[in-house]
Amino acid sequence: MTTRILPAVGDPDAARSVTTLLSQLPDAEPAPPVGDSTSLLDMLARLAAESLDELPEVVLVHERIGPVPALELIREVALRFPAVGVILVTSDAGPGLYSAAMDSGARGLIGLPMSYEVLVQRVQSAAGWSVGVRRHLGQGAEVLTGPGGTVVTVSGAKGGVGTTVTAIQLALAARASGHTVALMDLDLQSGDVASYLDVQFRRSIADLSAIQDISPRVMQDALFSHETGLGLLLAPGEGERAEDVDDRLVRQIISAMRHRYEIVLVDCGTHMTTANAAAIEMADTTLLVTTPDVVTVRATKRMVRLWDRLQIRKAEETVTVVNRHTRGTEIQPSLVEKITATRVARVAVPANFKELQAVVDAGRLQDLEAKSSVKQALWGLAGELGLVKHTQGAQKQSRPRGDRGSFGGGGRRQGRGK
Repeated sequence: MTTRILPAVGDPDAARSVTTLLSQLPDAEPAPPVGDSTSLLDMLARLAAESLDELPEVVLVHERIGPVPALELIREVALRFPAVGVILVTSDAGPGLYSAAMDSGARGLIGLPMSYEVLVQRVQSAAGWSVGVRRHLGQGAEVLTGPGGTVVTVSGAKGGVGTTVTAIQLALAARASGHTVALMDLDLQSGDVASYLDVQFRRSIADLSAIQDISPRVMQDALFSHETGLGLLLAPGEGERAEDVDDRLVRQIISAMRHRYEIVLVDCGTHMTTANAAAIEMADTTLLVTTPDVVTVRATKRMVRLWDRLQIRKAEETVTVVNRHTRGTEIQPSLVEKITATRVARVAVPANFKELQAVVDAGRLQDLEAKSSVKQALWGLAGELGLVKHTQGAQKQSRPRGDRGSFGGGGRRQGRGK
């Protein structure tokens, strides 16, 4: 049997060394190395979408891979693609790291410099385990082997552009169409999801910070089951507790939530932290909400450039949503697209705060009337993003009246192409 091996090595010298050794293995088919965690996860997701049999049997993860740390990446691969055997390649082969790697889901550890004999042994062991899992899956076991649920982050170019309202309405639209949906508030110092949905709940995402392994039971205790059917993971009520939430915690939570829910919406607010940066990097689709005025469009461009410099998200992988749009404004969606180099959503949200004021003041955004042009636009945006099931009722609800916000051509690629 031929063993397909996919190395994930960020360092060019290490990549050449690993490739040379892999080419000498018997009955092995090594793929060209991928240079970062994002490329690895994207490639595995594409292969899993085609067929379980398309996935490589073995993935080698080098200790200096980035931007996601090696152990976190191993945990992510093990959760999302359990039919793949993951091996950590590291210069520290001590018992402490070995134990941590096993806890993260690795099937073995190879010390540097690599020994041919050890490499053969570890690869064969991981490949044998992978074949056994696939044989088990082929007998009808219901084990998730693909990318799991869809994760969508919603960020604001600056404060007050409608980020939270957008995230909530997208979540409500997805839930109304029959999806299981979670809404996560990562605006850690000033999150308002609870205020908009009339929720009083003592637990928040910060309560998960002291827990090493986020189990389904732990997640269930931290989530609030809302009357609309949404699962809510709220921001802490005390702003100083935002420091307890780091990128490691966010990656674990999102990995767990995407296996429990079909759609996961994340309100990232407007301020960049390591926590919401991790969410944006992991997301299938990233939305950036703006308004059609010079100051906010400039802020949008700054945010896009910041994400690109930090290697969080490329401009062409970002979907910009124009909120408070009017036909008479000089800055139209097509100009926003040109300035920011992002893809602007075809549906623009009209400027009509009068429709929102009563439900916002009451903290009952879920009670927004179906005939509201703002709600119709946002639910239409949910349809454009593929967040609603294509039933006749859902299509009727999610179509904005007269498609007043349609700008730009159709058929563009959405999200990150996972």
